[in-house]
Amino acid sequence: MASFRISEYGQGEQPSPEDASRVGAMRRLARARLGYCNLTYMADEVSLIVSELVTNAIVHSNGTQVTLTLELRDGCLNIAVRSDKPGRPTLRTAKADDETGRGLYLVERLTEARNGSWGTTDDGSTTWCTLTVGSC
Repeated sequence: MASFRISEYGQGEQPSPEDASRVGAMRRLARARLGYCNLTYMADEVSLIVSELVTNAIVHSNGTQVTLTLELRDGCLNIAVRSDKPGRPTLRTAKADDETGRGLYLVERLTEARNGSWGTTDDGSTTWCTLTVGSC
């Protein structure tokens, strides 16, 4: 588990360079954890998922605290990103020339490819996904 503070952002505001750098740090942390668990073959897809979920939490949650949790249990890798403020992430359909709006679509496709699932908690403060490593 890793937790970090971020600045609050209004609609359409871009994250500060310090907050944006947290995304890369969380990707590196996820890769290290996968290496420790002998799951490096999942590193690319997990890095992308972590990147998308952490970016969403920073940009869209209006919170000031983000927590990433990676847990290996019963043949599944559970990834969760929590913000200290509830919200509701929305799966969008981006147009071909849109520069944003594909993050949760990518998360959905990657989890489906690993026979997993994704969703949000009832209050929307946590977006999670479960990827099959073995059988779960």
